Amino acid sequence: MTAEQMTAEPMTAEQTARTTDTREAVDHELPTADDAVAHTLLNCLLREVSAPEHQTAADDGRLLLRLPRRGALLRVVLRRTSLLGAHRFSGPVQVERDGGWDELGWQELAEYVQDELELRTGTVNEEFLDQVASSHDGVRQGLDRRPSSGADRYLESEQALLFGHRFHPAPKSRSAARGDWRRYAPESRAAFPLRHFAVRAELLAGESLDGSISALLDGLGEVPDGYRLLPVHPWQYQLIGDHPLLREAMARGDVLDLGPRGEPFAATASVRTLYGADAFLKFSLNVRITNCLRKNAAYELTGAVALTRLLAPAFAELARHFPDAAMLREPAFRTLALPGTDGHPDRALYEGFGLIVREGFGGVLRPGVTPLLAAAVADEHPTSSAHISRLLDGGSDARDWWRAYLRLLLPPVLAAYFDHGVVLEPHLQNVLIGVDATGHPVQVLFRDLEGTKLVPEHNADILDALPPEVAGPMTYDAERGWDRVVYCLLVNHVSELLAALADRHPGLECALWQTVRDTLEEYAADHGCPPRLRALLAGVPLPAKANLLTRWERKADRDAGYVRLPSPLAGSVLAEAARMPARTPARTPVRLPAGSTAR
Repeated sequence: MTAEQMTAEPMTAEQTARTTDTREAVDHELPTADDAVAHTLLNCLLREVSAPEHQTAADDGRLLLRLPRRGALLRVVLRRTSLLGAHRFSGPVQVERDGGWDELGWQELAEYVQDELELRTGTVNEEFLDQVASSHDGVRQGLDRRPSSGADRYLESEQALLFGHRFHPAPKSRSAARGDWRRYAPESRAAFPLRHFAVRAELLAGESLDGSISALLDGLGEVPDGYRLLPVHPWQYQLIGDHPLLREAMARGDVLDLGPRGEPFAATASVRTLYGADAFLKFSLNVRITNCLRKNAAYELTGAVALTRLLAPAFAELARHFPDAAMLREPAFRTLALPGTDGHPDRALYEGFGLIVREGFGGVLRPGVTPLLAAAVADEHPTSSAHISRLLDGGSDARDWWRAYLRLLLPPVLAAYFDHGVVLEPHLQNVLIGVDATGHPVQVLFRDLEGTKLVPEHNADILDALPPEVAGPMTYDAERGWDRVVYCLLVNHVSELLAALADRHPGLECALWQTVRDTLEEYAADHGCPPRLRALLAGVPLPAKANLLTRWERKADRDAGYVRLPSPLAGSVLAEAARMPARTPARTPVRLPAGSTAR
């Protein structure tokens, strides 16, 4: 099928329904690194470039995407389609050449994407291909070194993400000039002792709302009188340990390097946050992972503690109304405050050694409940005992499991926004699903206050009480805050976990989306159905973070734009899809017109 034979209609609910199969899906082998990287690039192209420009089609069980500026037609086998457009692919990508189809390797596909984006934006990104290559290397090494299941199911889930974000062009890219990331990577099941510094008390900065947290840090190791302990991520020490001011302080004896000591801490999915001693230590790490350099900015250090203090009443009220949901607090930070030439703490060291302490599970997690990282439960490819396919092996019905989980997850996030003007960031890496012995969801834990923002209309008093450099970064207007909630909650989280369920039960996708709608309607009926929620139920397009374009344009994550996805929540869409018989992949081609270069 040539580009000249295609027309500009996206797949309808009927065509999507025809590509599913009512039989239970069987477990599939993990993809190669080549295919995984290629499929991720296609996901990004489809969501942010080809679909918005009506340059996609389904034909004979394959997805076709045209890059009109580059002048290329691509195709890949459809393993399963999605009402949201987040399709599943199988096998290599092909490109049309001389009337036939040739296999397109991941490197050449990345070059095609680079060419299309250069022509689309008029800008050049000389880092792009290296970042994709770095991500490929991370995926390949994760597959080559894939360890056996661990005894600790929670840590196994944190360390199971071999492929990363499905809608980021380089999810496993890690930029570091020195140090072997594999020694510290969650995919390697890394656990290691922290490097301990003893710092003269007057050169240590920090704040703590909880004496037990301060005692926890101080109790990690002994230091001489007059000093206090500053634990450091050993990789970060490799990256910035040669800073001249630090070396001078060590020569004077103001800072003592006590070396690696104490019990091992385990790497979690975010790489820089380590778990041990029933606490999470969120270190700075001068490494770019996906969009961001993973360093705790000064405002983030103070902001985490400020949010923990100022939002305590709101979180307490949410806990009363939703006792099965909890937020892991961040009540302390600690860092090195060596004065620079201007007499103020050197910023590179202050931020580079900044440490945020997040509380652990003690006093939060119920007895008999196992926390599992939502991203591992929802992974496209089963890589751990946390995967939804393994949880359902405990005997839970997929629809019952899904209904129970949505009732745990959705109401507290919506109430935080509508009742308190608090924008939580419940994407898959920020939520832990608490399951009982049968794998049934009974509790949900939210984490990471870095992404939590405040809507000024609800929180003017709180924001006015903070320094501008702290208040500004933690503020979103109501519209941007709602976009962030809907993206993280429904597009990043709910739709991906729904997709993992639909992989196992392809004929249930429409019913699973109906359950999402039902849960939103239940909340709306009890809370006056605010206009933004009414619009969501009416089927307004859903915001999806544009990770490909954000990375290409080298924007800060806060400035990321959104593309709009056709919503599967509209009653008419669900009714249409429900009427369609589920059959094997469609054989009738969908046609797109040649030469369309809509921008």
